[in-house]
Amino acid sequence: MSIYYGLDIGGTKIELAVFNEQLEKLYSERVPTPQSNYEDWLFTIEKLVRNADEKFGEKGSVGLGIPGFVNRENDIAEITNIRVADGKPILKDLSQRLGREVRAENDANCFALSEAWDENNQQYSTVLGLIIGTGFGGGLVFDGKIHSGRIGMAGEVGHTQLSYHALKLLGWDKAPIYECGCGNRACLDTYMSGRGFELLFRDLAGEAISAKEIIERFYQKEEKVVAFVEKYIELMAISIAQLITILDPDMIVFGGGLSNFDHIYEALPKALPPYLMRSAKVPVIKKAIHGDSGGTRGAAALFLK
Repeated sequence: MSIYYGLDIGGTKIELAVFNEQLEKLYSERVPTPQSNYEDWLFTIEKLVRNADEKFGEKGSVGLGIPGFVNRENDIAEITNIRVADGKPILKDLSQRLGREVRAENDANCFALSEAWDENNQQYSTVLGLIIGTGFGGGLVFDGKIHSGRIGMAGEVGHTQLSYHALKLLGWDKAPIYECGCGNRACLDTYMSGRGFELLFRDLAGEAISAKEIIERFYQKEEKVVAFVEKYIELMAISIAQLITILDPDMIVFGGGLSNFDHIYEALPKALPPYLMRSAKVPVIKKAIHGDSGGTRGAAALFLK
């Protein structure tokens, strides 16, 4: 039996999960992400892998899902929120330590791959995974393979900017323009994410409350909140319509905290058509099946054929 290890490398935790060829989870272990130095970070991953090797009596393949990417031109990791590993040749160093090939992909790509490989979704050849959580990230899967682009940063949808229609919707002179962590302004990451949902509510509805509370008050049919959610869905439609026009995907799958807001799946398909070309089809739009385990599952799937 071949076994596949998927590691979900986050800013606060690292999780290793072991899967069989059907991507059924056999085992997992989670530890805090070392913050002190690169050597500790490498050692922590090595220890997780060695523990799994020992448990299963064989060397599994090692795939990493990371909140960034490894630049294909110079093999250097660009992971700004894990400082100890940012700017380091992580694949070369881990491969040497573990005595086997190590592959890495952006965590949104791993999420999209995990969903694309689910037996309920395998009929969809082009899958766009969108994470609406702390940030707004995307992953592209074509025929069961991640499309990472020339240097590895394909799918960074959160760093495209507000469009003409979006600015018109938010009000030309009143539209809040946010600074993004990438150094740019008006990136979708600061509007489409769960954090963006809260920021927009603060600036458009005049109250600083959590996404959870906004959603609760929406279901209580509070007028001001319903009006805000309608505007937010419209903003989503404008932004996602551009991705549909470029990619023409069979399926869009949402993950991240805000993906649990079920109203999106009812309202978004109805809001999309005015922003699409006449002959375009609204793709199947689903909530993720694998939720939080998508990161490890997709990282393990990097070795599936």
